[in-house]
Amino acid sequence: MTLKVVAKPNPNPVPNEVRDGYVANPGFGKYFTDHMIVANWSEESGWQDATLQAYGPLSLDPATMVFHYGQEIFEGLKAYKQPDGSISLFRPDANAARFAKSAKRMALPEVPEDFFVECVKELVKADKNWVPGKPGEALYIRPFMIATEVAIGVHASKQASFIIIATPVGAYFDPSKTVSVWISTEYVRAAPGGTGEAKCGGNYAASLVAQKAAAAQGCDQVIWLDAVERKWIEEMGGMNLCFVKGKGKDATIFTPKLTGTLLPGITRNSILNAVSELGFKVEEGMISVDQLKAGLDSGEITEVFACGTAAVISPIGTIKSEMGTWKVGDGGAGEISMQIRKYILDIQHGLASDTHGWNIKVC
Repeated sequence: MTLKVVAKPNPNPVPNEVRDGYVANPGFGKYFTDHMIVANWSEESGWQDATLQAYGPLSLDPATMVFHYGQEIFEGLKAYKQPDGSISLFRPDANAARFAKSAKRMALPEVPEDFFVECVKELVKADKNWVPGKPGEALYIRPFMIATEVAIGVHASKQASFIIIATPVGAYFDPSKTVSVWISTEYVRAAPGGTGEAKCGGNYAASLVAQKAAAAQGCDQVIWLDAVERKWIEEMGGMNLCFVKGKGKDATIFTPKLTGTLLPGITRNSILNAVSELGFKVEEGMISVDQLKAGLDSGEITEVFACGTAAVISPIGTIKSEMGTWKVGDGGAGEISMQIRKYILDIQHGLASDTHGWNIKVC
């Protein structure tokens, strides 16, 4: 059976002048578009056609299983305005594949990948006037799935809803400034065999106490260590990490390898595939806190940055830990970090050649 999207347009969209004001100064995650996509699944009937409908509240029974057992997943991707006025999605197929993988890990039904992409496209088409046009701005799209069976009892839900919403966004962090990070030794994000590879809300909820601890140290974000030895650097908050070794064209972009406890970031993957075009080498491996400190002290590590869909690239200027405080380079945004950021953004905005075929035109 071929699944389709049934359009039921919002009869009361946000007035044009109000919407345009939101799009001109979007912030991040403050305003939401006129529509959302909803598709339902049951163990008996499988997936049903999706509906494009007015954005609005969900009505759920208090005994809906997602409230009690946290069975849910989500994704994040962006639509970008192109120079000719068209709108493209950046690597939606990769998000679809990761969403299916997350669903499998969380015992939720897998959304067919082509249906996932089609649903995203239909939402973007309906709300194309919500896509900002300034460099670094985009329409952030949030697909998610929740367990909707009404029951109390620990088992995989026999019903689920797949929903997509969207919000115009600016920069997640100010790209002209560096962020400071705190290395958490008290808490861990994920353990081998756990849900680290899945993009599920529980991972983020469990991270908030460490984020508060980082804030108490005057830091913007937290760096996670491995759960077994508590010495190997894994990722930062909800973003992957990269370390620049060396300078200029001889530099190597190093990132922690995927061990099953790290989220396989799509921006991370894009960077690893694209930096060779800028002349840099790429290396995946393991780096300990001691190795990081030694690399910063010796000057071998010249830049550190985080990468993810929301922020693209965020340069890190200061790293704090129980061992002390270390400055990265001169504490400012590194030249290579900003070069990579510009290159990825240029591809996303259609300002550079998309040799990888990552941009998918929507309308």
